[in-house]
Amino acid sequence: MFSRFAQSTFRASRSASARSYATSASASTSSSAPYFLGAGLAGSAVFYLSTRDQRLQLQDAKAGTAKGTAQAQGSGGAGAFQGVKTTEDGGVKVKGESALSNDEFREFKLAEVIPYNHNTSRFVFDLPDGTSSGLTIASALVCKAAKEGECLNDKGKPVIRPYTPVTAPDVEGKLELLIKHYKGGAFTEYIFGLKPGDSIAMKGPIPKHPWKANEFDSVGFIVGGSGVTPAWQILQAIDANPEDKTKATLIFSNVTEEDILLRKEFEDLAARKPDQFHVQFVLDKPPSGWKGPTGYVNSEVVKEAFKKFNTTPEGNVKIFVCGPPGQVKAISGPKKSMKDQGELTGLLADLSYKKEQVFKF
Repeated sequence: MFSRFAQSTFRASRSASARSYATSASASTSSSAPYFLGAGLAGSAVFYLSTRDQRLQLQDAKAGTAKGTAQAQGSGGAGAFQGVKTTEDGGVKVKGESALSNDEFREFKLAEVIPYNHNTSRFVFDLPDGTSSGLTIASALVCKAAKEGECLNDKGKPVIRPYTPVTAPDVEGKLELLIKHYKGGAFTEYIFGLKPGDSIAMKGPIPKHPWKANEFDSVGFIVGGSGVTPAWQILQAIDANPEDKTKATLIFSNVTEEDILLRKEFEDLAARKPDQFHVQFVLDKPPSGWKGPTGYVNSEVVKEAFKKFNTTPEGNVKIFVCGPPGQVKAISGPKKSMKDQGELTGLLADLSYKKEQVFKF
């Protein structure tokens, strides 16, 4: 999920493979949010706690258990859910009031910064009482500096970045982002320099792909790094809805084992519902003893992972692609713009998938 966030050392062969990658941030970046989203980079932050886990924690908290109360507080201190409803077109919408606006930037105060791993932290923001993020599945928000004149690009314009919150769309009072720190990255250097009490300006939702339960028999995700965001968002929606019988496979490539975000959550998902979820990690630099695929995400990796739920070109399926530009190009061909998916080329075309069966974030 990020080109202007990061430059890839990804190597690709169109006929058979797309490599997992290493990244480093670019200090000179555009302020155009549509560009980032059009490039398939909607959200370099990722979910940390699943909707299911949050709701179970809240139930425990309401029951008065110490564990539930502590967990609810640890996930941002959310004390209520507004609930969701199905829209006329089959999508999902939060019932309550949203703190965000897709017409204007609004400022939100940073309440807490919690380290996550070697290069990632959780940023917890306060929302006004009785409001939630109100984001839909799948959508993101965009952020910029709240103070005039701070975090500007080389043209003197505000640097704007898209992120996807940790918290479920209907959680009241808190919003969490899980953000990787890219050395030299214009916005990540800025946000990692903030302290509790500082503010960030946010705007959203920014729509991506509208998820509808049971629209497909099975879906596949081929993602790299923080490009896992929309996949995680949709997988959580499937998991949280007992009526959604869609089967899903995730192929998730990273440089090292330590770079795998949400590994525990993905493995838990596959362990709890093995007949509905399948996860395959791919590493560029695997540790000794690694048993999964390494190096390239090639046609054999894709066919092997997708065969479990028969996610083949002949079926009622959808394949979602998200990652750095080199990976997207090798897997499916580049996306032209927000409104134009571009032609299907690359590995998925070679495997006989059709253009309408593929969505590029």
